[in-house]
Amino acid sequence: MELTLAWPFFTVKQQTAAVLERFGRFHSIRQSGLQFKIPFIDQVSGRVNLKIQQLDVLVETKTKDDVFVRMKVSVQYLILKEKIYDAYYKLENSHDQITSYVFDTVRAEVPKMKLDDVFERKDDIAIAIRRDLQTAMNEYGYDIVKALVTDIDPDAAVKHAMNRINASEREKVAAEYEAEAERIRIVAKAKAEAESKRLQGQGIADQRREIARGLEESVEVLNTVGINSQEASALIVVTQHYDTLQSMGENTNSNLILLPNTPDNASNLLTQMVTSFSASAQIGEAMKQQKLLDKKQK
Repeated sequence: MELTLAWPFFTVKQQTAAVLERFGRFHSIRQSGLQFKIPFIDQVSGRVNLKIQQLDVLVETKTKDDVFVRMKVSVQYLILKEKIYDAYYKLENSHDQITSYVFDTVRAEVPKMKLDDVFERKDDIAIAIRRDLQTAMNEYGYDIVKALVTDIDPDAAVKHAMNRINASEREKVAAEYEAEAERIRIVAKAKAEAESKRLQGQGIADQRREIARGLEESVEVLNTVGINSQEASALIVVTQHYDTLQSMGENTNSNLILLPNTPDNASNLLTQMVTSFSASAQIGEAMKQQKLLDKKQK
């Protein structure tokens, strides 16, 4: 605003234009710098901002799958220098005009999409807004620099449901991974147990093989001093019997009881074993003779 109407000079700031009227009628556009006017005849009617401006518009609409969403659209625009006259005189309120076009475009585009598509295609919505605004507002001297969909906010209940769906999907994937990990652990444990059993069986077999070899050598040594195989085997068993008693006696924490565990019983055990081995030898010899007789008869 001028300090006095009689002052002939006035200044216009950078990125600003002044609209000069003469006797209430448009006369000229004055750009930034020091300007001159005729006192009492010319008057600065208004000033126009030539900077890029932004208008934020909140729009509530419904998607194709009947979900209400609130969208925030930011429109960046400026007044064209060559169309300052149109911007100043043709349009009373640029903000209301732009807001109306944003509402119209959003409510025409969003109802064609489902909620997921609105999030994925928000750039397409922004392009449609800019296209429609550019066509409409260029007539009034405005250029639409950019239109951005900066926020999409569905109803709270819908957001909660979407979060639950997402959480359920992730829990499902986590359960699948946990089940696979458990399966791998079970398989690995089974393989380890199988390998352990195999090695254990191999160790027992080797142990028994060595025991048998030791018994065989012991029987051979006893045979050299005139003790036959049956007596030698019985003697070895009795010796092992007393070795077992000695081992049990050395372990004070043992609760085992070995029966029989007296010398008389050990003597009876030896007699019974010798008799058993002799009977087994006789039965084996009889079976051998029977087989030879059967072969001769054939």
